[in-house]
Amino acid sequence: MAFKTLFIAHTPDADPDKHRVVLETGKYKLTTVLVRNQAQAIELCRNMAKDEGIDSIVLCPGFTHKDIAEIAEAVGPNVSVTVARGDGPSSRVTAEVFRREGWLA
Repeated sequence: MAFKTLFIAHTPDADPDKHRVVLETGKYKLTTVLVRNQAQAIELCRNMAKDEGIDSIVLCPGFTHKDIAEIAEAVGPNVSVTVARGDGPSSRVTAEVFRREGWLA
């Protein structure tokens, strides 16, 4: 049985049904999905926990503490929920790219 992880990232033009990829070995399955908003993220996490039996969710740095708590509540105590966070310089680089691409005002 494989360890199943879901990685989710926010992007303003995402279509979760279309913007997804699965990488799989015999012992590990990583599903990556792009979502537009928190509502899509919660629905995706809830469905993946129920239908796919995921073990772990990794969220991009754009998820707030409140978002993380809502996702953890939606999937229950048997699914690990973590966040990929960078250090200060990395966060500034990312913010600049987001501004350049029009993601931030």
